Amino acid sequence: MVAASSNRSSHDVVVVGGGPSGAATALWLAKAGWDVAVVERKTFPRPKTCGDGLTPRAVRQLEDMGLGSALVPKHRIEGLRALAFGRSVEMHWPAHPDFPDHGYVIERSELDSMVLQAAEAAGARVHQGSAAIPMLDSRGDPIGVQLNGSREREIRARYVVVADGANSRFGRALGARRIRQWPMGLALRGHWRSPRSEEPWIESRLDLRDPSGKVVPGYGWVFPLGDGRVNVGVGLLTSEGRWKGFNTTKLLQGFLEQCSSWGLDPSSPLAEPTGGKLPMGFSVGPRAGRRHILVGDAAGSINPFNGEGIAYGYETGRLGAWAVGEALSSDDPSALASYSRRVEEAYAVYERIGRAFVRAISRPTILRACVATGMVAPPTMRWMLRLMANLMYPEELGPPEAAYRALAGLVAHLPRSAQAEMLSGLTAGVTSPETTTASNT
Repeated sequence: MVAASSNRSSHDVVVVGGGPSGAATALWLAKAGWDVAVVERKTFPRPKTCGDGLTPRAVRQLEDMGLGSALVPKHRIEGLRALAFGRSVEMHWPAHPDFPDHGYVIERSELDSMVLQAAEAAGARVHQGSAAIPMLDSRGDPIGVQLNGSREREIRARYVVVADGANSRFGRALGARRIRQWPMGLALRGHWRSPRSEEPWIESRLDLRDPSGKVVPGYGWVFPLGDGRVNVGVGLLTSEGRWKGFNTTKLLQGFLEQCSSWGLDPSSPLAEPTGGKLPMGFSVGPRAGRRHILVGDAAGSINPFNGEGIAYGYETGRLGAWAVGEALSSDDPSALASYSRRVEEAYAVYERIGRAFVRAISRPTILRACVATGMVAPPTMRWMLRLMANLMYPEELGPPEAAYRALAGLVAHLPRSAQAEMLSGLTAGVTSPETTTASNT
C-alpha cells in the first residue's frame, strides 16, 4: 500500500462490501499477492437476513478458500425434507463429481465474519463501519471511494469491485439497473427455539399458501441450527411485477402455524423477523465497466429456483478476482470484460431455465402440477432437487441446447394434462427477448 497520509491510501483494488461476494473477491486477490482494501458499512459481526443454510456449492467454495476445517464443528445437513399436500419426501444431497454430498447451517453473522477475517489474514486491509461513496473521474468511472463522504478519508484504487448487496447503492451510482421483468424474490425470516434443532435435514414446505388458502409460488423453510434454534422463513418468487405489495408477514404467520411438529411458539421469536427483496437470475447490470465489476447480490446473482445467494456470492467473487487479476497483470482495463464472459459461460443456460421456471409456476395450475407430481414420485423429486439446487451433472448444462433438454426432462415428469401448459410457459420464458438480452457490457 502507498499511503499519501494516515487518512488517504492507494491500492490495486478496493472492494465495496464485506459480505460473501466481497470477502471472497478480496481473499482470492490477496492470496494472489494484490493490494486490496475492503470497505464495509456495518461492523462485524452483524445480523444478516438469510436462511443460514449452506448448500454443497457453498461448502465447496469455503473448502477451496481453506475454511473447510472451520465448518466441521458446525451443524451438518445431509439433505432436504420436502413437504406438500400431506406428503413428505426425504432426499440426501446428490452425489456429484464437483461438490460434496452435505451442507451446513451456520448463522450469517458468524459465517461472514469468518470469511472476512480470512481475507484480512490473507493481506486485505478491512475498513468496517464506513460507508463508501464513489469517487469518479471525468468519464464517470470509479477511481476509489470516500469513507463516509469525507474528502479527508479517501481510498484510491486502479479497480473497484461492487459487492454491497441486493440494494446496491454504489452499483446504482455507477449506472447498474435491474431488468424488472426478471424474477425477484421476497423473503422474511426469524429464529425460534425448537427441541428439534439438531435434525440433519433442512425442511421446505412447497405448498405455501396465502391468507386466503391459495398456493403461491415459493416455499416455507425450517433450517435447524443445532444449538436449540431453528431459522424459519418464507420466500415468494415473483416475475414481471406479480405479487407486488404482498404481505410476507401474514405469509410467515400462516406458515408458522403449519410448523407445530417443530415445537415452536409462533408468538415468541428470538428477535423480530426481518426480510427483504432478492434480485435473481443475474438481473442487474452492466456487470462490468471500464474500471469496475459487480459481484454477488449486487449483480442479482441469486438462484431463481430457490433463493440461494451465498454460493453464488462466493463463486462470482472468485470469477471477479480472476478478471481483476488479469486486468492488473496486463495493465489492461479491457480484461475486466472477461468477467462477464465467465459469468455467462458458468450460469447463462441455468439462469434461463430458472427464469422460465419462475414464469411458468406463476400459473397456479402449473405450480400445483409440479409440486403434486414430485411428491408422489420420489425419483422425480430427487431430479428436481438436483435441478433446483444447481447440482446437475456437467454434461446436463453445457451447450445452449441443454436448456431444452432440461426443460423437456421437467415436463416429462408431469401429468399429460399439465405438460402442454408447462411447456408453453417454459419455452416462452427461454426464448422471449428479455431472457436473451445479456445484462453486461
